Amino acid sequence: MGTFTIQPHTRLQEWVAQEHGYFTEEGLDYEFQTDGLSSGAYTTSAVRSADSIPAEVRKGAFEDMSNERACDVSAACHWAVNAVAGTGVGKMWGHAYSITPSGVFVPPDSDLHRPEDLAGVDVAVGYHSGSHYSTIQALEPFIPFEQISLSFMGLPNDRLRRLLRGEAQAASLFGAQCYVAEQLGYRKLADATFAIGFLVAADADLDDTKRYFRALQKAQVAIDLHPQRYLQYWTREMPEDIAALVDVRRFGAGERIVFEQYTREMYDVTQQWMHEHGLLEVAPGKDSAYASVVLV
Repeated sequence: MGTFTIQPHTRLQEWVAQEHGYFTEEGLDYEFQTDGLSSGAYTTSAVRSADSIPAEVRKGAFEDMSNERACDVSAACHWAVNAVAGTGVGKMWGHAYSITPSGVFVPPDSDLHRPEDLAGVDVAVGYHSGSHYSTIQALEPFIPFEQISLSFMGLPNDRLRRLLRGEAQAASLFGAQCYVAEQLGYRKLADATFAIGFLVAADADLDDTKRYFRALQKAQVAIDLHPQRYLQYWTREMPEDIAALVDVRRFGAGERIVFEQYTREMYDVTQQWMHEHGLLEVAPGKDSAYASVVLV
C-alpha cells in the first residue's frame, strides 16, 4: 500500500476532507495531483493562463482519461467515465456519483432570451466532456438535435473567459464558472445539471479507495450542514484573473456527491443515449458489460 494519489475535480469536498483530517482519520496516506501552486494554494488542471486560450480544442475528459491518468482516482462527467471504463482503462466506482449545477449562459445584453433562440447558434463547450453532452440533453427539449450547434472551446475557464470577452455568444458552464457567470449578470437560458462519475485506476488499492470515499462522505456531511464555512475554497479552483471578479461568499456549494449506487440501468441508459446520438463511438474492451466495468 503506497501513497494514494487523488486528482481533485474543481469542487469543495477534497479540500474539506483535508481541512478536517478525514483522510488521515481513515488511515489514508494520500497526495493531491496538481499542476502546481498559485498564490500559496493548490490549483487544479482546470486553471490555465488567460493568455493561452486555444481557438478550438478537439480533446477533452474522455481523451485525457484514455491516456491513463497518473493518479489512483479522478472524476469526470459520467458519460466519459462510463465510456472510458468500457474500453478497459480503469473502472467506474459504483457506490457514488455526484451532481453538479450547470447551465447554458449568454451575456446580459444578448438578444437571445429563450432556449429556442439557440438554434444554429454556437454554444461553447468542452469536447467529449460534461458540457458537451449535458448541453445536448439540456437543449433537445427545445431544439431538434440537428439544429444544436456546438463550438469546442476547451476547459471551463477558457469558455468563461471567451464569454466574458464577447468571443462566444453562449457557453455551457458548471461549478465555479457557473457561479461566476450568474454573479456577473449573465443569463442562464437552459439548466444543464449533470452527473459526474469516478474513475478508479486499474492498479489502485481497493482498501485505500474505500478510505478515500469514506472521507469524502464525511466531507459531504460537513458541507451540507454549513456550506458557507467552506466557500473560501472556491478560490483554489479559479485563476486569479477570474477570482478577482467575484465574491465567492455569494457562491453555492457546487457539486454534491451522492453516495448511492451507479446502477446497471444508469450504465445501460447512458451507453444507449451516446450510441443513438453517435457522440462517442469507441472500441469496447474485451468485456464492457456493467459487471466488468463498474466496481460494485
